Parts: sequence; C-alpha cells; structure tokens
Amino acid sequence: MKNVIGMVATTRALDTLKSIGLNLYERKIFVALLAKGVATAAEVSEIASVPRSRSYDVLQSLAEKGFVLVQPSKPIKYVSLAPSDAMERTKQILKKNFDESIDRIESLDGSPVLAELDAIHKNGLNLVSPNDMTGTLKGSHVINRQMRSIFRDAKSRINIVTSPMGLNDIYTNHFRMLKKVARSGVKIKIAAPLADSEAVNSLKEVAEMKNIKKGSGRFCIIDNGHVLVSLTDDSKVHETQDVAFWTNSEHAAKDLMAPYFDYLWKGAGAK
Repeated sequence: MKNVIGMVATTRALDTLKSIGLNLYERKIFVALLAKGVATAAEVSEIASVPRSRSYDVLQSLAEKGFVLVQPSKPIKYVSLAPSDAMERTKQILKKNFDESIDRIESLDGSPVLAELDAIHKNGLNLVSPNDMTGTLKGSHVINRQMRSIFRDAKSRINIVTSPMGLNDIYTNHFRMLKKVARSGVKIKIAAPLADSEAVNSLKEVAEMKNIKKGSGRFCIIDNGHVLVSLTDDSKVHETQDVAFWTNSEHAAKDLMAPYFDYLWKGAGAK
C-alpha cells in the first residue's frame, strides 16, 4: 500500500481537494483512507507517508470537515466516506458554520460590544496622523470592499469619476449601497463617459450624472475626507491586477482632488 497517493490520485484530483480547503497532509490522508476503506491512524500515516504524530490531528480535522467518520473501537479506526457523500456532508457543515457566523455578526449590530469597539477605534484615530491613514489596494474585490465601506459611512456627499467599465462595476457592486445612502440625504455626483445602458439609467435614480471624455481617470471623494484613486487602466489589466490608493486625508480630498473633480464637472455635459 505504500506510495498509494501517487498510484491512485492524479495531480488534478489533489489540486481540487486543495481548492476546497484541504492542506497537504489532509489530502494525503483522505486519499489513503479512500484506498484503504477503514484504517487506524498508524496504518493511514504509513500509507500516506505522513508523520504518525500528525495523523491523529489530521484525521480529527477531516472528521470535523465531514470527510471521514470515527469508529469508536480499540484502537480507534477511521472510515472513509464516499467522495460524493463527503462533499455533500462538507458543504452542509460549511453552510451551517457560515450561517452561524453571520448570525453572530448580525447580533453585534447595535450592541454594547460594538459601541465599545467603535469608541476604541475613534479614540485611536485621534492618535493617528493622516500619513498613517493610507493604503494601497490590489485586486478589484479588495478595492470594491473598501469602496463599499467608505460609501456606507458617507454623511453628505460622494463624488465619483470613472470609466465605462468602472461605471458598470459601480452599478453591479455598489448600486444598493448608493441607493441607501442617497435616501439618507447623501448627494451623489458621477462623471463618466456615458451611453444608454441599464447601469446609467439605474444610477440616474440615485445620482446626478454628467458625461465626460474617456481618460479622465477613476477616483472617488467622500465627504471631503476619504479619497480612493485608481492607479491602473481597467481596460488594460486583469481585475486581479487592478491597483488603487486610498487615504483618509482632508488635505488630499479637499485641496488636491476636489478641484480636479470640480473642473471635470463644470466642463462636462448633462446626461
């Protein structure tokens, strides 16, 4: 049974197990147990070429994730589930854990604990210089996460300059948030190369929009405080390589970027 991993499992199969969250030892032991059917920790560690001292923890982890069953015998044995059953069992466990985590997070809304943490954060900001409240963001999902956060906290205005692709991205990822803050009284202005589309027609419901020439960049200014500036051309890079710079600086927002936005806005056409 030695070297069973290489004999029965292709690289593609092992990579797939990796993609769903199994580390190297977990992948080896799971495949070894599939080949053996039922085994003790000592037996499976030998088959999988995994240190025996690690095999107990790995098998316990696989049991918690839903890939194996523990047989209460002496010595304890482990039973492999059929792969399809293991995947379904694992999916249900992940869904249950996810739902429980969401419930715990939602229970913090309006709680004394969240108020305490917010107070710590606000007091801590008083000790931080503007130079420290900056960061480089890489990848569209990271950039969108930061945009969602600063849009949510907007109090009076959101000014956006973007590209055609950026406009669609704002509609796809942020329309609901922009609609929500607009209802609370936040004034939203969007300057972009405009064309008749679902994105434009929908965003016109929540924002004043003007048409500008392509190539004016991508940035947003929130309440003359937060600034997020894209450093890459979204038409030329993959979304994973999109890069932006974010800062919480009144000087950068009010004195540097706001005049540029006003210049573009005054020279733009209504849509």
